[in-house]
Amino acid sequence: MANELMLKYGCNPNQKPSKIFMKDGGELPITVLNGKPGYINFLDAFNSWQLVKELKQATGLPAAASFKHVSPAGAAVGTPLTDTLKQIYFVDDLGELSPLACAYAKARGADRMSSYGDFIALSEVCDVPTAKIIQREVSDGIIAPGYTGEALEILKSKRKGSYNIVQIDENYQPAPVEHKDVYGVTFEQGRNELKIGQELLSNVVTQNKDLPENAKIDLLISLITLKYTQSNSVCYVKDGQAIGVGAGQQSRIHCTRLAGNKADIWYLRQHPKVLSLPFKQDIRRPDRDNTIDVYISDDYMDVLADGIWEQFFTVKPEPLSREEKKEWLKTLSGVALGSDAFFPFGDNIERAHRSGVQYIAQPGGSIRDDNVIDTCDKYNIAMAFTGIRLFHH
Repeated sequence: MANELMLKYGCNPNQKPSKIFMKDGGELPITVLNGKPGYINFLDAFNSWQLVKELKQATGLPAAASFKHVSPAGAAVGTPLTDTLKQIYFVDDLGELSPLACAYAKARGADRMSSYGDFIALSEVCDVPTAKIIQREVSDGIIAPGYTGEALEILKSKRKGSYNIVQIDENYQPAPVEHKDVYGVTFEQGRNELKIGQELLSNVVTQNKDLPENAKIDLLISLITLKYTQSNSVCYVKDGQAIGVGAGQQSRIHCTRLAGNKADIWYLRQHPKVLSLPFKQDIRRPDRDNTIDVYISDDYMDVLADGIWEQFFTVKPEPLSREEKKEWLKTLSGVALGSDAFFPFGDNIERAHRSGVQYIAQPGGSIRDDNVIDTCDKYNIAMAFTGIRLFHH
């Protein structure tokens, strides 16, 4: 370890010089085992590491995150995958998966379009099954508390040997006060050390006060994910994984719609018509992801008309009609939703309901809380007021 590390450049190539260092002169808590991570890589690495560390502490399960541009595209804990999820995450040919491998497959699978070129965080020592999944995905790098020998060799083979591999000291504790420079002015604040646990879910303000254990875990995952997502942000979670993250939106409803649309796409990927698409055998994973996204979208008829389908399919697939999509989405249920700040209007609840949301955790405190609660009661949604805001900038 060293007390500083010179970087190629900052956020953009014109921003030089660039480095990371410890202001107190101490050693950096990381070791670069391979590659040359850059400025944005380390921003993703340090934010994502905090997320997975807290997910493990809150749930007791291995955790993984897939980060892009300082926000998670996906985050998940290591519960088993169904056969359908194995198929849509392209891991059904890998045999038995470890809990950690399941966590990353789900984190990557939440929004595969956004996860292209991700930075990965793992809460555990990276094992071979997890490394094998990462080996065949397009990714910029990884941070973990350690790597088995074989897993490290697998990862080193990526990107012609230049894959960024960072090891972090899992016992590292940052200073309680943090600083940030903007336009030559230094900002100072206490670190957000708020512990997110089930006690935050005790104030259920709706008529339906039933929060089963699995819903509580999903709500904790949503809140911890939001803690490291650029605000405004909301997060939809189901069965231990984020299925829709909306980040950095100025309007709360736009954020709810964005994340809800991602959750809908995640679920539509499981439609029988999508699962049976007749892809040519040599189609690369990113091209499959892009093509599935187009197939699910309302633009697919235009693509059919243009004859582009011939590049990807052995035969022309039957379109997935709007009515079929609508009926399929009606079967999505049991979704948990977290928000990093209060919902100002009931329209957010209306949109969340359309994506199967039955459980909500949000700070509360809006002058229109009554309207938001009434809208939840309209759909028998259980909502807890946490009393805490989770802005992250």
